[in-house]
Amino acid sequence: MSEAAWRIAVGADETSAEYESADNGADVALFVCAHGAGGNIADKSTMATARAMRKHGIGVVRFNFLYKEKKSARPDAMPKLTSTFSAVIARAREELSPTKLIIGGRSMGGRVASVLASEAFDADGLLLLAYPLHPPGQPDKLRDAHLPAITMPTLCFCGTRDPFVTRELMERALGKVTAPWDMRWVDGADHSFHVLKSSGTTDAAVLDTIASTSRSWSDRL
Repeated sequence: MSEAAWRIAVGADETSAEYESADNGADVALFVCAHGAGGNIADKSTMATARAMRKHGIGVVRFNFLYKEKKSARPDAMPKLTSTFSAVIARAREELSPTKLIIGGRSMGGRVASVLASEAFDADGLLLLAYPLHPPGQPDKLRDAHLPAITMPTLCFCGTRDPFVTRELMERALGKVTAPWDMRWVDGADHSFHVLKSSGTTDAAVLDTIASTSRSWSDRL
């Protein structure tokens, strides 16, 4: 497995990024994966996602948004989030020349990638993990206005117990989306894709299924 650590300029600032190739060393695609609002480059969910993807042949670039690089808890404004993501993608292209480039991430990170995708960003696919359609308990504050502008193929996973997304509202929002959008509901999973013991499965099995499905989807891009 190949690895690399980078310092990436974002305007007058810098952030950290790390690349790890697929476990067999041959990336069928590269996933630039952004963390959630409360996460970072090495949080438990981001690391587990990266391991699962690499097991299924997808190389992964992880990185910090600038506020996390500065050890702040308050997310940057969307323009700064998207510029950071864009700078990381540009470095990944320069260093790795991927044959297929997938952008996305967990929760807020996926939302940032979706905003880039809605602005005609050049990538092969958009992979969303636990898209935060609305704040918990506030289904009137939808984050869906930009979704119809997305044109690239999209694969989205959400848990049926996730308080950040109401299934009916998501499906209504997707009625306005014309891009190829593969929506997958993970039965019994919450925002972290955690499932109860009574579900008959495990968190690790859920994540493995997400990664294997992502691999099959990426093969069709």
